[in-house]
Amino acid sequence: QVQLVESGGGLVQAGGSLRLSCAASGRTFTYYAMGWFRQAPGKEREFVAAISWNAGSTYYADSVKGRFTISRDNAKNTVSLQMYSLKPEATADYYCAARYGRITAQGPIDYWGQGTQVTVSS
Repeated sequence: QVQLVESGGGLVQAGGSLRLSCAASGRTFTYYAMGWFRQAPGKEREFVAAISWNAGSTYYADSVKGRFTISRDNAKNTVSLQMYSLKPEATADYYCAARYGRITAQGPIDYWGQGTQVTVSS
């Protein structure tokens, strides 16, 4: 079992920045690929970014490429999502995700966090 707890959400103006963090506990964090997904009101959950177990590979949705950066610290069991140049359409609940293996945009996901809300005002 892996427990994931997100933090760092909040209200930010368009063009601003925000950093989300996810703390993992339980099974060995190092074995898991980690990712971020988001769900806007009235929409389906969508892939945002993912990082391999050793941080050797990162993947991003086209909509965030160049503005979001995912990173992980295996010594601290944390994964972060640095978001720059935020747009109002980024308003959503952001979820940390873990999968033993590789995370793809379509899933599946082994573990989900509870989510943290991000609101970008125009």
